[in-house]
Parts: sequence; C-alpha cells; structure tokens
Amino acid sequence: MDHFQEGLTRLGYQFVPFLLAVVGHEFGHGFVANLWGDTTAKDSGRLTLNPIPHLDPIGTVLFPIINMVSGFNILFGWARPVPIDPRRFRKFRPGLFWVSLAGPIANVILAILCALGFVAMLRFVPEKFIFFKEFTTMLQIGVFINYGLGIFNLLPIPPLDGSKVIESMLSYPAMQKYEQLSKYSVFILLALMFTGAISFLSGPIMFLGNMTLTLSALLFGIT
Repeated sequence: MDHFQEGLTRLGYQFVPFLLAVVGHEFGHGFVANLWGDTTAKDSGRLTLNPIPHLDPIGTVLFPIINMVSGFNILFGWARPVPIDPRRFRKFRPGLFWVSLAGPIANVILAILCALGFVAMLRFVPEKFIFFKEFTTMLQIGVFINYGLGIFNLLPIPPLDGSKVIESMLSYPAMQKYEQLSKYSVFILLALMFTGAISFLSGPIMFLGNMTLTLSALLFGIT
C-alpha cells in the first residue's frame, strides 16, 4: 500500500471520530450555557448534535483531511465555536467556569463512551461481522481523539477553554490584561506544534486513553 492509500485509510478511520469529538465539544458548551441562562446557542440553532451547523470549512474539513492524509503526527482542527454571551449567565463567574469546562468534559464523556463501545464490540460482536474492524478501530481512535481535544483545550492560552477557566477567577482588570495574550495565541500555538513542544500532551492523553480502555475491559470481564 503506497503512502497516499495509507493516508486515505487513515482518513476513513479518523474523520468520523474527529467530527463527533469537535461537535460534542461545542454542543457541551452550548448545553451548559443554556443551563446557566444563556440561550444564544439555542436561539442560533447551534444547540444540536447535527454536525452541519458546526462545520467550519477550514477547521473541520480542510485542515483535518490534509492532516490525516499526510500522516502529520498532530491532528489539528476545530468546529465553529458555539456563540456564548456570558452577560446572560445567571451568575457570571461560576457560569463562565462551568461553560468553559463543559467542552472538555463532553470530550471525556465521549472518550468513555467510545471505550465502552469498543470493549462491547470485542465482547459481544463476532469478528466475522462485516464492519467489525472498521467500527472497533474508529471507537478506539475516538478514545484518544477525545482526550486529545479535551486536554488541548485546557491549555491556558486565549481563547482556549483553559484561559476562560482562569478568567473566571480573575478580577475584571486582570481579565482584560490576560485576554490581550490572544493577539499572540496563533504564534504561540504554531510554535508549540512545529517545535514539537506540544508533544508533552501525549503522555496524559495516552495514559488516560489506555486507562479508560483497561477499566472498560475489566467492566466487561475482558482481561
């Protein structure tokens, strides 16, 4: 199999788990914002798991496809951010804190569901099932993609979710100064990726992914 064919195979296995991860992430933000009184996402038709309203032509389609086909070791992409208006939260600081965490938490939930689905397939579905390899591979990949997306977004770099969690604890003047970092965010993230410094995230991603798969296997009686 040549490099291009390997890339297409990788795309076939990775794109669906990636799409579910970014859509679930944005849905999590909108869902929790709605609980805190901000109906902006709901009013704009974004409080949905339908991937179409969340698609970004570059971040959800172009970059990830190039990434997957080329085999670049960091899967980079995003969905359209769900519109959030923190001024509408019943309480600003706790609302901002929990809405910011909601995306990564949604990814953790999806990672656990993928792990349970993967182990359930191994436990109950015969290998001769026509799509056995495809489903099990995508579910296993989904575990690591979701942990990767969730952990990456917890980096304290504006406008990532981690920065919003920190802002929820700052005074208003300090929050304004912190947000000024957003002018340099693209350069910081590119530097982290292309110097390989971002690889420090691979440790916790692999640890959490493998631990979740192991615990799921134990739950289903697979040793």
